[in-house]
Amino acid sequence: MKIISFNCNGIRSALSKGFGEWILKENPDLFCLQETKANPSQIPDNPWKEAGYIGYHHTAQKPGYSSVAVYSKIQPLKVHQGIGDSLFDSEGRSLGIELSDFYLWNLYFPSGTSGEARQAKKMEFLERIYNLAQEYLQKYPKIILCGDLNIAHTEQDIHDPKGNEKNSGFLPEERDWLSRFLKIGWIDTFRYRNPSRVQYTWWTYRFQAREKNKGWRIDYFLATENFKAQTMHRSI
Repeated sequence: MKIISFNCNGIRSALSKGFGEWILKENPDLFCLQETKANPSQIPDNPWKEAGYIGYHHTAQKPGYSSVAVYSKIQPLKVHQGIGDSLFDSEGRSLGIELSDFYLWNLYFPSGTSGEARQAKKMEFLERIYNLAQEYLQKYPKIILCGDLNIAHTEQDIHDPKGNEKNSGFLPEERDWLSRFLKIGWIDTFRYRNPSRVQYTWWTYRFQAREKNKGWRIDYFLATENFKAQTMHRSI
């Protein structure tokens, strides 16, 4: 089975740059999108519908904001929107797809870069996810969690750890949370297969960061430990 996760930073913009054609070429069984910034009626069905994909969405109430989606060729048993928190659910940040073999959880974590109040809300979100994950680990034998966590876990996952130690996304309390989260039963699939590899998933648009490869690894596939024997991960 092939699963793709991608923060598309606006699905309509991504489609205009060839994302639809790329998905058809890659031909995943499922693909998860974060930050679609659109409701389902604004996303063209084709070419995905003709290829056999059905879309499931958790859309933000605010137009053009946040929102996540999963497109699947596999009929889910159930679809779960949200985390049971009115604020974060109004922002369209969580979509769970219950399949016969495993539970797929697509998440878009808040950023705390806009100030202290929003950072406090981000920390609130982290604890909600931690508690909900503990429930899910008891309920579902196998889980794959993917998405934009907006946290670089270790110094290996960021180009300038010293310069970013006071910035949201690399704060000690965020990194400690992710360490604690992994310890309750998750593996970071990329780091499990690539213990020493430096690979980033996000670069600021400023300062020619992409060209200079000054990035952050903030997007993840986490899986329950019973996936270890079959975990595959490819970074694009």
